[in-house]
Amino acid sequence: MPSSKLDSIVNAVEKYVQESPERERPTSKIGEVIMRRLKELDKVAYVRFASVYLEFEDVSEFMTELKTLVRARAGRS
Repeated sequence: MPSSKLDSIVNAVEKYVQESPERERPTSKIGEVIMRRLKELDKVAYVRFASVYLEFEDVSEFMTELKTLVRARAGRS
């Protein structure tokens, strides 16, 4: 993934954290921001991150997420 795409994700997360009136954001919400941006920019990076972040319990959970991505991609074609 080009560094400009990574920079855009970092900038989005920084903005999300800085805009919080409480000056803190739960790490779960930060992870969701990262996952959402990765899903838009790089599906493989998204799946890699999600596999760790979402702590899939087994292969079937992982495959369910992959199938969701494939269906979404097919729907756009």
